[in-house]
Amino acid sequence: MVSNNVELKPYTTFGISAIAKKFASFSSTEELERILKENRDERLLILGGGSNILFTRDFDGLVLRNEIKGFEVIEETEDFVTVKSGAGEVWHEFVLRCIENGYGGIENLSLIPGSVGASPMQNIGAYGVEIKDVFVSLEAYHISSGEIQTFNKEACAFGYRESVFKRKLKDQYIITSVSYRLTKKHVVNTNYGIIEVQLKSMDISTPSIRDVSNAVIEIRSSKLPDPAKIGNAGSFFKNPIVDKSVLENIQKSHDSVPNYPAPNNRVKLAAGWLIDQAGWKGRTFEGYGVHKNQALVLVNYDKSTGIQILELSTKIIDDIERKFGVKLEREVNVL
Repeated sequence: MVSNNVELKPYTTFGISAIAKKFASFSSTEELERILKENRDERLLILGGGSNILFTRDFDGLVLRNEIKGFEVIEETEDFVTVKSGAGEVWHEFVLRCIENGYGGIENLSLIPGSVGASPMQNIGAYGVEIKDVFVSLEAYHISSGEIQTFNKEACAFGYRESVFKRKLKDQYIITSVSYRLTKKHVVNTNYGIIEVQLKSMDISTPSIRDVSNAVIEIRSSKLPDPAKIGNAGSFFKNPIVDKSVLENIQKSHDSVPNYPAPNNRVKLAAGWLIDQAGWKGRTFEGYGVHKNQALVLVNYDKSTGIQILELSTKIIDDIERKFGVKLEREVNVL
């Protein structure tokens, strides 16, 4: 059923007020198709978990919330299993269910907010793992034709927090399911030092996939605010990838700047470190600010507006470019 003039605040992790002209949820492709046919002239916005979006104004159109569920093993060998999930499943709950079944490969991505359908859209990643590492394929509804199309890894054109659905095919498809190839015989990834430190504090020397997941949950919980208590969208900025000359210039005044190898002989910098060094971490304004434990996270403490959050992000971007010669890019979608 389509409702009119719906408050979107409960459907986003930022908890910022915005009104949708029309709103509906769908739990099947048939239901989706019916709603679209009845509202074919409306501007369209698809919401999953609402964890990667910032509203700066009301939405004059139809907001659709993807609630397609499902968990199915579609192929299995002695070493691997392919699991197909409905796009409307909660990502963290999906990760925990896989671990419960002994399927590994995504334990490093525990506690990332959002839905399964959002995972390939932005090639989510954390602690040395990205979705592209386990991705098999996805099914998506083509809005114009009504056809269900399958996209393999190559067709998705994954990049750093990027996919074809954020660029070339933006607003043309609605992801309905995603399939992942997971391990049954596990080789855990604890290359990120902070995971090793956490496991050591837990007195674990040979971690299981559940141990790694628990470690990641502890790390993320200690650094990132709970959206149920403080409005936020997780990491607001992407870690910038720059030429080595930019790194060398920063090292002249900050010789300990964190950096990591990137493709094409470039380097990835830690956006949170840059923001912290520039003095923004923990700064608060009237109802909003930069989180005290993680400079990547902008927060809505109490009744702030999307415009205020957006303006804060612009000030940070300008300041980092002025001080370090690095242009930060927002990871969050701004509407």
